[in-house]
Amino acid sequence: MSENNVKEYEIEQPATDGETSVEPNDLFVEGLALFERGAMEDAKICFQTVHDMDAGHARARSYLGVCVAVSERRFEEGVALCTSASKQEFFNPDSYLNLARVHLDFGFKGEGRRFLLRGQMIDPANEAIKSELQKLGERVPPVLRFLPRTHLVNRLLGTAKHVLSPTARTQAAA
Repeated sequence: MSENNVKEYEIEQPATDGETSVEPNDLFVEGLALFERGAMEDAKICFQTVHDMDAGHARARSYLGVCVAVSERRFEEGVALCTSASKQEFFNPDSYLNLARVHLDFGFKGEGRRFLLRGQMIDPANEAIKSELQKLGERVPPVLRFLPRTHLVNRLLGTAKHVLSPTARTQAAA
């Protein structure tokens, strides 16, 4: 961990061996602060340490998944960590927010939106989820509503509609 971003924890243990101990929750809070500042590498180290100390700490596992996926570009491992955390704490909207972050970072908007909406069902007042949904914008319905959004015909017609729309032409002219 870089010395500038993470404070050292020296909590004396009552044991006679003279070692110091770190409380997992204190380290998690420090990792969360680093995560929110964008220091993914340092946050990942904190969350990994918490996960090593307490494998049942679902929130640390969830944030570790985001850090691994975003900083190391390891999608499968990040999703696996976030998914296991969301299964353990299925009532925690942050688990779904983190799953959405991983999917959105890799360009999977549909899946990201789905996890954001699931988190919003749990906590409609969650500002982080509202903000992410607002960034995504509102989805336009597919051109042919009787076909799935991913159907080739809908995709081709949607692309043509976007290219031929007046707003697309004015953006291209600018």
